[in-house]
Amino acid sequence: MIRTAVVGAGIVGLAAAHALRARGADVTLYESGPPGGGQSAGQGRIFRHAHEDPRLVALVARSRALWREWEQEFGVELVSPHGAVAIGDGVEEKIRTLEPFADVPVRRLSPEDLHGRLPLLADWTGPAMLDVHGGAIRTLDAVSALAHRLEASMLREHVLSVRRTSARSVEVRTGTTCETYDHVVLCAGRGTAPLARGAGLDLPVEVGAHVRLSFAPAPGGPGPGAGRGFPTFQDGSGAFGETGVYAAPYPDGRRFSVGLSADTPAHPDGGLADPAALAGLADRTVAYVRRALPGLDPRPVDHVHCWVTRLPWGDDGVGIWSEDGLTALAGHNLFKQAPALGEALAETVLTGTVPGHLRHEERLGRPAG
Repeated sequence: MIRTAVVGAGIVGLAAAHALRARGADVTLYESGPPGGGQSAGQGRIFRHAHEDPRLVALVARSRALWREWEQEFGVELVSPHGAVAIGDGVEEKIRTLEPFADVPVRRLSPEDLHGRLPLLADWTGPAMLDVHGGAIRTLDAVSALAHRLEASMLREHVLSVRRTSARSVEVRTGTTCETYDHVVLCAGRGTAPLARGAGLDLPVEVGAHVRLSFAPAPGGPGPGAGRGFPTFQDGSGAFGETGVYAAPYPDGRRFSVGLSADTPAHPDGGLADPAALAGLADRTVAYVRRALPGLDPRPVDHVHCWVTRLPWGDDGVGIWSEDGLTALAGHNLFKQAPALGEALAETVLTGTVPGHLRHEERLGRPAG
């Protein structure tokens, strides 16, 4: 039995540990804080299939199938059935990318259809689409279900260093422990690149800080369409003053989380280059909600601040580095892909080969052209 450590109990680390244990590995999961409390934080995330790289669409489609398997295994709905709406000039390109995938139904929305599904939105008569099997991920339920299954394997310790030893094993040192393993998997978010660097793997991760705000429906405002909850939403139009906006409803539908595809850079030591910029991003988000989502009360009811870790080839870039008993995952917008990434990390550990297009040299998720 292969003795494995997974560092980081965000959604991807949990998925990797779950997949490894299901395949018979002996797993220790390291996490210093609450599971899912770092880059996986928040009440909801978008599940969407639309990406510029068709290879990434295929990976996400595999992940959607695994989310369904998790729902059966854990006995709880994890992705809402209300779809993912997108608007803007990029809609037609998204549809062209998705149409070859038979298991990813997508359709254009008329202004009337769009209003019926998302009455929170201001008038919009431009291109709009529905990713039918997209939806809002119930993040807390997913993290809770996985963490419960893995509780006996979890070690509540902060990992200080990871290194290969002369005995062909990998050493993990924490504040109070020192253990060696046959294989170590790094899924530690912002901490992945520094730990990997200490063991001889250089990951070109760019770190920034991000803010998401949540809003309640406006008093007397519209609710979801008859028989439906709200879909998730992406706005690439620029018509309301911002591009790359995303929004997802809370599981109970009483809040809507909204964020911009923007962050403020961090220095290599982890300090923010401009701490005031986070407040600026929050102000821009509020201004956008006033213009684009009049069905929401523009006074935020809560904030989520988190680190983001991007790879240089694109906002949706993802890759796996693996050498001599040490595997590291890096990328951005990974929550929706967690089941497929966990499966891939388990395969990497057990076979010694990174599957599919996830080898970092392949630059999975790079934009077209």
